[in-house]
Parts: sequence; C-alpha cells; structure tokens
Amino acid sequence: MSNAMPRLRGILSPVLTPFNSKLAPDPGRFLAHCRKLIDAGIGLAIFGTNSEGNSLAVEEKLDLLAYLLDNGIPAERIMPGTGCCALTDSAALTNAAVSKGCGGVLMLPPFYYKDVSVDGLFKNFAEIIERVGNAKLRLYLYHIPPVAAVPISPELIERLLKAYPGTIAGIKDSSGDWDTTEMLLRNFQSSTFDVFCGSEVFLLQTMRGGGSGSITATANTNAPAIMDLYASWQTPEADEKQAKVTATRKIFAKLPMIASMKAVIARELNDPAWAMPRPPLMPCEPNEVDAVMVELKSLGYAY
Repeated sequence: MSNAMPRLRGILSPVLTPFNSKLAPDPGRFLAHCRKLIDAGIGLAIFGTNSEGNSLAVEEKLDLLAYLLDNGIPAERIMPGTGCCALTDSAALTNAAVSKGCGGVLMLPPFYYKDVSVDGLFKNFAEIIERVGNAKLRLYLYHIPPVAAVPISPELIERLLKAYPGTIAGIKDSSGDWDTTEMLLRNFQSSTFDVFCGSEVFLLQTMRGGGSGSITATANTNAPAIMDLYASWQTPEADEKQAKVTATRKIFAKLPMIASMKAVIARELNDPAWAMPRPPLMPCEPNEVDAVMVELKSLGYAY
C-alpha cells in the first residue's frame, strides 16, 4: 500500500461472519459473501460489530483475512476491525492488516473499562500506532457509544490528528444521532479525514453535508439499493430512494439485527446454516423471519 492508493470511500459493510455446525467461522461461505459485496461495489469492513467481531479470536480473524487475500479479494477494498480491549491484540491485528496492504483499519476504543480519560484513550491509540510503526497505516476511529459506552470525543480526535496527521484517516459515527454526525462533518471532514455515517438511514444527509459515505450493517443484505442511493445522491430521485432504503432497514431492525440479516440470507440462499450466529447471540424464530420476509417482499426487496 502506498500513499497514492485511493482512499476507502463510499459504502462499506461490516461483513457478516457465517459459522458452521461447530460454531467455527466458515471460510467458504464468508468468501462467497465477500465476493458478492465486492461485485456490488461494497467495501469490506470485516470484523466489525455486525461481523460478530468481538466474538472472534485474534487467530480466527487473521485466518479469515488471509483466506480472503489468498482467494483474490483485493486488500485495498478491506477495512478490518482491529480494535480490541487489549492493545497488544489491536497492534497485532493492525500490523497484519497494514502489512498485507489493507486499505485501512477500523478501530474501536478499548471498551471494557468505562469512564476512562481522554489521556488514557489517546495513550492507547498512540501506543498501537507506535508499535505498528508503519507510515502506510490508515486508522479510522469507531465511535459507537450505544454499544461500547466509551466515546470518541472531539478532543480525542483533535489530539490524534495533531500527533498523527495522515495516519488518523477518518471516523465511523455509529452514535445513531444525526447531530453528532453533522458536528463531525462540520469540524473534521477534509481531504485527509473521512466521516462515515454508521447507518444508511443518514446516508443522504451525510453526502449532502460533504461526507464520504456509510459503513452500514444492511449493506450485507440490501447492497444494490444502498449503492444506487450513494451513486445518485445528487439527483431529484434521491429523497425517494433514501426513504425506501430507510424503510427496508427498519424492517430488518424489527428483530435483532445480526440474526435478522443472517436469517434473510439463509432464506434467500436456501442455506439454513447461514442463520446461526455465535452465542451468546441466538437465531431468530422461523415465524418471526416469515413476517420479516413478507414485509421485505412487499417493498420489492431482492437480495
């Protein structure tokens, strides 16, 4: 990877991780799903929240990344999630991603301890960056306070940008709060810092605000419609398209999102194994999936 490599912009998906009957990651299904997303124009934010990334061991993540690259998935289209509670794990995953030429990494803050200081968070990110020690690193911060309960504050962003310009490459805002995304766009969006909304519900607003795109769960299951909205956000039809992708997401969200998306893929592919998340998450009940499928099809949904 060189500094001239195109930046990861547009639509990326926290790629769902399929598991086999022994609850081990299924590389074959994972590869097939990644190929489908790449063909649709979607970037691969593997090992994110909806990938069940924090239910995967470091070794499992390294094996899955290697499997994708060995089977022709372009590294520059991949943004692995590398943020762990242990900075040594974060450094190991980040180093592997950079050394293999990935387009960037998406990094959670260390999320087990709450109410930690900005100094502590800065030190965590700085230590990882220094341990990796590679000028090719592009690090995207992952702000998801509803889940992590450890926010990425404007003060932290400012300190990291000052200390590591060019390395701190952007942020995914999964606050679920448009005011927060708007603030990030206003204060930080630039040619070297990309702001992504964490849901396609805010995609049109993000693009109109000068943002770089969205890293969104339902790109796993509604890629053509979301990509079409991204490609045509400046057209008169954009508001109508936004309303439709928002309505589709709301149907998926009637059930636990990860299990819901996996269940729909299982139905669409006639592949029941796809429906299984890794515990402690559980699959959806068949009658619940029936209802979701009816609603999706009423919108003209096609996987």
